[in-house]
Amino acid sequence: MSFFVIIISIVILQRLTELVISKRNEKWLLANGAVEYGGSHYKYIVLLHTAFFLSMIFEYYSTTGEYKYNVINYLFLVFFILLQTARISVLLTLGKYWNTKIYRIHGTSLVSGGLYKYFKHPNYIIVICEIFTIPMIFDLYYTAVIFSILNAVMLYVRIKEENKILIN
Repeated sequence: MSFFVIIISIVILQRLTELVISKRNEKWLLANGAVEYGGSHYKYIVLLHTAFFLSMIFEYYSTTGEYKYNVINYLFLVFFILLQTARISVLLTLGKYWNTKIYRIHGTSLVSGGLYKYFKHPNYIIVICEIFTIPMIFDLYYTAVIFSILNAVMLYVRIKEENKILIN
């Protein structure tokens, strides 16, 4: 099994686990009076992330030559591992409030611990870095650039929507 398959499998498994956590948290949030916002763009986020993984797989296996199967950029790999530490920190800081959708329980204070002391949207900073970093571990330049641009557009819409409710 190649290192590419191992890394991609780990990240996909991580994302699927996060969806399970998100669904569990969604039930808790709704039971505690949360309201969902920006639901109309959520399907596009799911589509973007699915296409991201498919693009990496396609680009990796469409590159010819033995060279490609032996390339690992260790600088990006180390950065990716650091990003995972930050990702776990965000999930732990938000606890039951963490979700892949936008929910708000009116009357509750915004989380201000962990990385939220320093950044308004640390999870999005992490995602921006991951979308570029994961493909770059394997020199998948097209996926890194194209999906960084697509992700920026998607996050523009999402953060704009999220900021509306964070102010209130």
